[in-house]
Formats: sequence, C-alpha cells, structure tokens
Amino acid sequence: MSILAYGDTNVLIQGITGGQARQHTKDMLEYGTRIVAGVRPGSGGDQVYGVPVFNSIEDACHEHRIDASVLFIPAKAVKESALEAMNNGIRLLVIVTEHVPLHDAMGLLEEARKRGVTIIGPNTPGLISPPERTKLGFVPTLYFRPGFVGVASRSGTLTYELVSRLTAAGLGQSTVIGVGGDRIVGLRFSSVLKLFEEDPNTKAMLLVGEIGGTMEEEAAELIARGEIRKPVFVYIAGSTAPEGQRIGHAGAIIAGAGSSVHSKVAVLRQAGVQVGTTIAGVIEMMKENLR
Repeated sequence: MSILAYGDTNVLIQGITGGQARQHTKDMLEYGTRIVAGVRPGSGGDQVYGVPVFNSIEDACHEHRIDASVLFIPAKAVKESALEAMNNGIRLLVIVTEHVPLHDAMGLLEEARKRGVTIIGPNTPGLISPPERTKLGFVPTLYFRPGFVGVASRSGTLTYELVSRLTAAGLGQSTVIGVGGDRIVGLRFSSVLKLFEEDPNTKAMLLVGEIGGTMEEEAAELIARGEIRKPVFVYIAGSTAPEGQRIGHAGAIIAGAGSSVHSKVAVLRQAGVQVGTTIAGVIEMMKENLR
C-alpha cells in the first residue's frame, strides 16, 4: 500500500498543453497514472496523448471524478489556478512550479489548511507510489521499486540518488514524496511521518533534509513525543555550507544558530533518530537495521 496517491486516483493536469506538461503527461501515463483530464483555457476539445482537454476545471469535473491535480502552471498564475482546483472540490494538489511569489504561497496554503486540502510543493518533483504504479509529477521512474520504505525529501536530485541506492540495496519504497524546496511548502516532514506511521505497509522511513527551515526539528519533536514508532532514518545535506550561503533551494539557507546541519543532527539524535552523515552511511545504516 502507499499514501496519498493510489492506482485508482483520478488525476487532472492543469496546463496540460505546455511542452513540459505534455512530456510528463506521457511519462505518467506510461507508468500507469490514471490521468482522466487536462485543462487549458481555449483548448477545450483537444486531446494530449488521448487525455481530453477542457476549458475549465469545472467542465472537467462535470465529466469526471477528479481526486488530484498536478499543476504545470506559470508561477504568477499558480495561486489562481490552485484556488480554482480547490473550489471544484479537488483534495490533493501537486505544484511543481518554482518561484511562486511568497505571499501567494502563504495565502494559498492558509486556504488549503482551512479546507483540509493537501498541497505538495511548490517547487516539488512530485510523488511516486511504486506499489500502486502511479506518480504525480516528474519523478523519474527508473530508480523506484515497490517495497516498505517511505521516503520524504526536500531535494529532487538527492531523492533520486538515495532511492537508487535503496533499490540497489534491496530496499523498495512504499511512497516517495518530494515535499518541495521553497521556504514555505504545503506538506511538511511531520505530516508525512504521521501518514507513513498509519500505513500498514510502510515499515521504515527515510527523511532527506537540508540546512535551513525547521522541518527536521518538527519531525524530531514528533518522534520524541512517541507519536512515531516505526524506525526513522535521516540524511541532511549541506554540512559544509557557510552561514548566510544559500545552497540549491530557497529554503536551504543557514539564517540562525538552529538551522545548520549540526544543530539539526543534534536535535534528531537526541530524539533517538538514526542519522547518517553521508549518503553511503545512511544507506548502510538502513541495510544493517532493516534486512
């Protein structure tokens, strides 16, 4: 089993006629994702790889049950497009777009919180559930295999690296989620841990963190309170980053004493979490404990 996305999840693609959206729609369909509709104003009646295109989400929802939407939308239009999806009852949004204006993201996430809508991203490669043969976003499928490890990461490329090594070690995955690299994202590590804890087929979890922000500390607090009982392993990137230097993502910047790799590792270890200081180290640690 997996979390959030399943084989019978009906998916909408917003902005489906754009170049990137077309390619990733094809990739998602080939993997097995159940894409039932796309939206692009003015393109209603067209098809993209057999997927019907509608002028509005309202029109698409009139013809199909829609469970989730993947947004391939320019940054300045993300807020309006996501609100349109929420107004039509879609409960899971995957926002792959980066550089969404900060205040737009803040307003959007507050609205999602009020409505009980789950948002993954912005600035995410999406999620993939290998046992269900479904993915929402542009995660490359070749590294992933069905299994019992749940993975949540702030970095797309680090996700692929760590998952490829997990697979090589014989440790498949239940669901892998890129939570997003922006300063503000919808689904945080603590929420993902709770979902994996409730999933009977997820037996262990791997968090891939970075410098900056407080997601790793929130996860540590959750674990220290005893709310997560399954084994959690962590790798945090950025051990050599100097203070004030942003690496990679908008959210990856050491802005205070509590946002460095060393401070995060200390808090996590105090909570009883097994932390690997290198990519190879955390994979070896998981092999020793899980096989």
